[in-house]
Amino acid sequence: MLWGIDLGGTKLEGAVLQSGSSPEPLCRVRIDTEAHHGYAHIIEQIAALVEKMSAAAGGARPVKLGLGTPGTFDPHLQAIKNSNTLCLNGKNLKADLESRLGMAVALANDANCFALAEATLGAAKGAGVVFGVIMGTGVGGGIVVNGKVWNGGQGIAGEWGHNVLDEQGPDWHHGKKGNVEAFLSGPALEKFYESQSGTHRPLKEIYARHLENADEHATATIRRLVHYFGKALAVVVNILDPDVIVLGGGASNIDLLYTEGRDEIAKHIFNPRLDTKIVKPLLGDSAGVFGAAMLTADTAAAADAIMDKET
Repeated sequence: MLWGIDLGGTKLEGAVLQSGSSPEPLCRVRIDTEAHHGYAHIIEQIAALVEKMSAAAGGARPVKLGLGTPGTFDPHLQAIKNSNTLCLNGKNLKADLESRLGMAVALANDANCFALAEATLGAAKGAGVVFGVIMGTGVGGGIVVNGKVWNGGQGIAGEWGHNVLDEQGPDWHHGKKGNVEAFLSGPALEKFYESQSGTHRPLKEIYARHLENADEHATATIRRLVHYFGKALAVVVNILDPDVIVLGGGASNIDLLYTEGRDEIAKHIFNPRLDTKIVKPLLGDSAGVFGAAMLTADTAAAADAIMDKET
């Protein structure tokens, strides 16, 4: 069985999958993270969740636990960095959890878990190279090659949201001025619309008003989104050349990204055509916790092989 936990700022969700070939979980359990109580409390909440998962799975215990985290694990510093759950930053979450739980722990950030789930169980199942995109409150990404997460030498592989699109672009609270996130995140798009119209609206409403052809400012916002979406992802295609790009987050519901957005990517790549598939996710809000569980697939397969040999 594959055991995974998605560590969020407000909730912890755990799932136990029967195997790495089926997305049907044996159980899913949620509890509050209670991050305001600090780092040590988060460790205890994770331990408590593992116990609840074990009870729900008939008393079974994991050999290895997969954990999706906000922020990334720096392999040189052996610590979490860039997490919006601030008490995690600078902490060796992997070692501390292994000591507390008495088992191996595999970490990956939430975007990598999304990409891994969609690459192994979801919309990009079977593809060799998959780039998973998160476009929501922030902009992130994860790389999966032959079913394995590619973390990179500094733990920042896939972070396309922090590439600078325009040095004269908007200031942004997270990362460099004029970065991709400053143009393509939900808050950035809503901020641009408000600057043009004088009215704040959620992105979903802005898109609906564009489709109704009822709001020139909504149309300007969506056109700007499509333009910068193409320029930003063309860089990813030129460098990584993925077989499939899976879009996630709130902006993945904007259908124009799969048509006009795709055409915009094609304008900027070093190829006469774009063969990369741009697809919607299949797993919804399950992707994070399923991807965390899939981090342990190698360990589960090795255990199965040992059992087969012994029998």
